[in-house]
Amino acid sequence: MIEQLLLGNKRFRETDFDKNAELYRNLVLGQKPKVLWIGCSDSRVPPERITSQPPGEIFVQRNIGNIVPVHDWNFATVLEYAVAHLKVTDIVICGHSDCGAIKALDAESSDAYIPLWLNEAREVKEMVDSRIKPPTTPEERMERSRQIETGNIRLQIGHLKTYPIVKKALEAGKVRITGLYYDLETGVLSKVD
Repeated sequence: MIEQLLLGNKRFRETDFDKNAELYRNLVLGQKPKVLWIGCSDSRVPPERITSQPPGEIFVQRNIGNIVPVHDWNFATVLEYAVAHLKVTDIVICGHSDCGAIKALDAESSDAYIPLWLNEAREVKEMVDSRIKPPTTPEERMERSRQIETGNIRLQIGHLKTYPIVKKALEAGKVRITGLYYDLETGVLSKVD
């Protein structure tokens, strides 16, 4: 696989890097992304690709389940750097269909870390399950998953607003927060209210 990555890099240099030399030269001077994208690590949801954005436009933080952990130094550092130093104007939390993290909420696991991490999303699963009857058809299971996936986006927005740097930026009108949902089957990216 590493050889494929290196060959892919060669193709990238020949078909993109060399043809857009000025763009890449300017990126050497620094970055000024407008968006902090908090998304899932899922390999099927690459932010720049699904939004057709060039390099340098999106500052990305990805993790299992697009979680905004309340107590995590890595996440807090990314957030602080994006808001205080890069001065992003938008923060996006993007979830997606067929999310393995959401499926894992229903699974018994012997994993050491994944269940602990997913505790940050468990309450949305319990909320959805308290509102709807247990699914019996594939369509009902898909709808339940979609409700948990979109509910998780809303829950993580709530977590995001607990960070003092975000509260301050929101109050000053310096940043907006948007929830987005990517449908793997259709390729549609839509707002989550």
